[in-house]
Amino acid sequence: MLRSTKGNNPKTTWKVLIMDKVTVKVMSYSCKMSDITEEGISLVEDLYKRRQPLPSMDAIYFIQPSKENVVMFLTDMSGRYPLYKKAYVFFSSPVSKDLVTHIREDRTILPRIGALSEMNLEYFAIDRQGFTTNHERALEELYVENAESSPKYNACLDEMATRIATVFASLKSWVIRSG
Repeated sequence: MLRSTKGNNPKTTWKVLIMDKVTVKVMSYSCKMSDITEEGISLVEDLYKRRQPLPSMDAIYFIQPSKENVVMFLTDMSGRYPLYKKAYVFFSSPVSKDLVTHIREDRTILPRIGALSEMNLEYFAIDRQGFTTNHERALEELYVENAESSPKYNACLDEMATRIATVFASLKSWVIRSG
């Protein structure tokens, strides 16, 4: 993801990496800050904190594909003076057509987007052969009395299924269900 923004230019141009709460955890499980700086990242920012405009720098957004995150991204890059020169957007899991349409509708943003891609990285690597979905309250939410009638039950299942699906997508393995 970080290397793909370098293009053909061997000369390193520093970039800003912007992440949400979940993708910060994904990155911290999978690499060190020194790995990130080696790839040309000079600054790591929180999507939801106020950020200083850096109009001469490109930004890499590694975010979950949620409406709130897309709105924050659009706010950063729209208008006459965007926060960054160009944005490379990488979603941690599959993005809905509605969100892509929402991005495409803002004509001022389109020329400012260098990439828009699904990374399928929404799991947390604990070692070379293990991962977790990092859902600390899963047992509680799935096995409490009358769990199936709770909205938390379906939300928990959806979140864990999405994260497990990103593992299979990263490994280029597909589970086929026969019915």
